[in-house]
Amino acid sequence: MPFNKLHVPQGLPDATCHAINDVLHDSLVATCNVNPNDFFCLVCRYPASDMVFHPTYLGNRDPLATIVIEIALLGGRSDSQKEALYAAVRTGLGRIGFEPANSIMFLVENNPIDWSFSPAGSVKSVLGL
Repeated sequence: MPFNKLHVPQGLPDATCHAINDVLHDSLVATCNVNPNDFFCLVCRYPASDMVFHPTYLGNRDPLATIVIEIALLGGRSDSQKEALYAAVRTGLGRIGFEPANSIMFLVENNPIDWSFSPAGSVKSVLGL
């Protein structure tokens, strides 16, 4: 159950944001066994002055073009799945013409009790987990 948040500069076109999320979703399905219908994303836009990134820490990036990909998902993926996810996303970003070095990704893991999609309650109770 991933929920993606793309933190992007204000000027990044909608089509690019949607393409980035498509890459992210396809990568999650391929590497982390995510259900293809589990597709949720928020695009959060910021003025350039509100996005402050070191240009060379752990890689070279253009601070004015950098995006942050935040993924909240159920815990339990292995380190190798996570590494495969990061690699797949960056490969996909390159395919759509977005510079992979200008991306920072992080995962926020949680449990079925931490999700609710309806008045029926948590995912844990709805699915009987």
